[in-house]
Amino acid sequence: MTGPDPADTGGVQALDPQELGAYFALMESVSLLHHHVEQHLRTEGNLSYVQFQLLARLAGSDGQLTMTQLADGVVYSRSGLTYQAGLLEKAGLITRGPSSDDERATLVTITDNGRALVDRVLPGHVQDVRRLLFDPLSDDDLQHLGDIMTRVRDHMRAQPPRSAAPRKRRPSPNS
Repeated sequence: MTGPDPADTGGVQALDPQELGAYFALMESVSLLHHHVEQHLRTEGNLSYVQFQLLARLAGSDGQLTMTQLADGVVYSRSGLTYQAGLLEKAGLITRGPSSDDERATLVTITDNGRALVDRVLPGHVQDVRRLLFDPLSDDDLQHLGDIMTRVRDHMRAQPPRSAAPRKRRPSPNS
């Protein structure tokens, strides 16, 4: 008796060798880059990649965003994002409070310590990204990669994972 046919994908056309090769190359490259970046952030700043993303987004946006704005840019569960923000707040890197513009919104502000930490880890982060991702590419390669990944990202964002989808309002019981 033989095992299941690996080409049988439940009626869905299997990936051809070129697609499979591109998929595996992409996933391995992303994993390797993520590993190096995460290792640098942990060593130099005691930060996870998600925490770095939150701090870097805040630092790049005049220092304040709502939790919803942060969630829109980071693909992470809402509860996980709240937890990570809590860790950053406990460490004195951000503050959270009610927004003066919208009482339902939570405003997140990077502190001076948070900004100093981003300034400290950013040069090594940029160096790793440049060395690992951009150095082997020509200018044309970089242009094509940017175009391709933007198109893929936009396609995926059109059908975001539940954690990245806008919240649906539940009807009130009186409706």
